[in-house]
Amino acid sequence: MNIGHPTRRETVANGLRHHVLEWDGGGRTTILCLHGFLDLSWGFAPLAPFLADAGYHVVAPDLRGHGDTQWIGEGGYYHFLDYLHDVADLADALSRDRLVVMGHSMGASIGALFAGVFPERTAALVAMEGMRLAEQIDEDLPRRAAEWIHGVRRARQRGQRVLPDLNSCADRIRQFDPFCSPEVALFLAERGTRPVPGGRAFKHDPVHVTRGPYPFRLEQWTRYWRAIRCPALLLEGERTELEAPPDMAERVACLADARTRVIPRAGHMMIRHEPAAVAAEILAFLRAV
Repeated sequence: MNIGHPTRRETVANGLRHHVLEWDGGGRTTILCLHGFLDLSWGFAPLAPFLADAGYHVVAPDLRGHGDTQWIGEGGYYHFLDYLHDVADLADALSRDRLVVMGHSMGASIGALFAGVFPERTAALVAMEGMRLAEQIDEDLPRRAAEWIHGVRRARQRGQRVLPDLNSCADRIRQFDPFCSPEVALFLAERGTRPVPGGRAFKHDPVHVTRGPYPFRLEQWTRYWRAIRCPALLLEGERTELEAPPDMAERVACLADARTRVIPRAGHMMIRHEPAAVAAEILAFLRAV
């Protein structure tokens, strides 16, 4: 696996210290890479060298409470609009003349929010399976809020789950991503966990595993999607584990200029499975726009 030689740096965004990886291809177009839920910046390592070799300036932050970025701390939480503020500051701190926002899963959802809120800043959007959020119209919202409070309390009391060694951490990654190769899983386990008494723990804040109080509401999100003015590339994995919503076509139609491509042999974590094919689609898209 070619991961290139990224530079590690830190920057403060929205008051939080963020860890950032940078692959500098020397160009004036920055590709800001936003990882998915419980992932981290190193997840882009199989993909980023292809983009940097093509002349792009590629930066990948660990989002709040992930990887080596600061946890939010007592009294805080991880709402989508909190990430949006973080990314706005990261874009200001890290981007050069032209900004391309690229995200995977949760990161793609955040990237689409950014592109809708800051259309003048976003030259292009690459979203990898970021429009598949499920809507639960009839949900009991007071009950959900109560479960959120109890869940956060339990997560803070319980703390991080401890696994015995690196191989166990790699096995855990492959448990949730069976298409991930042992090599990539071990690579991510080495960078995404830390030693703790009794073994190793993943670096993300345990509060992330709780279910937030605000459900996905399509009527709200479509307002952001309709505000996007830049060209958008929507990448889907041929073998994805995520079921597409029945109204996927209507969601895509909210975008002014959307192109959808399917990555053969890839699941939801397509960057791990077929990085060269993902890079080829992104580079072809960026050359066209």
